[in-house]
Amino acid sequence: MTAPDPIDARLARLGDDLHAATAADLAAHGAPAASRAPADLASATSDAGRPARRSPARRRAVIASVLAGAIAIPGVALAANALFSSGEAARSLPQGTLALAGTDPTCTVVREGVEFDCTLARAPQGELAPGAWKGTVEPAVGDDRTVVGGCRSQNANGTRWTCWIGREAVRNRTISDEFLGTEVAGPGAG
Repeated sequence: MTAPDPIDARLARLGDDLHAATAADLAAHGAPAASRAPADLASATSDAGRPARRSPARRRAVIASVLAGAIAIPGVALAANALFSSGEAARSLPQGTLALAGTDPTCTVVREGVEFDCTLARAPQGELAPGAWKGTVEPAVGDDRTVVGGCRSQNANGTRWTCWIGREAVRNRTISDEFLGTEVAGPGAG
């Protein structure tokens, strides 16, 4: 069984917090009864017992709040990726693959928090015959021991890599969606 993606767990908590804050804001500003919790429904009736009518401006405010939440959640996911630095990318290579241990990678940013070009000071040892590394894919493992992305070797001796973080690694077919966010015991071998 795989562990949940730490980013997904944080986004779920953020979504719950956003929902609670939006519900409280809508209740404070007289949102339509359908958008409120059942405990709030009694206060959404007029003095005659009929449902209270809401103005078009209030309906637009509710729609704007929902749209803002829909835009904010993907934005938070992008911000979470942006926290990944070139130093973390360099550490993620040997943390993901035992054959890359002791290679002293350095990485430069291609796209902030999402894509990195990495160069190894020494060629990898083990797994593959010398000169057979081009196109090989390996997981990128974060400091928290979860799979954060994937990397692809750009040359035969395995000293140049492109690494993608998050869903970008899945799009570039370096790891599967199910593997992203999985906790690992240590660098993989073989």
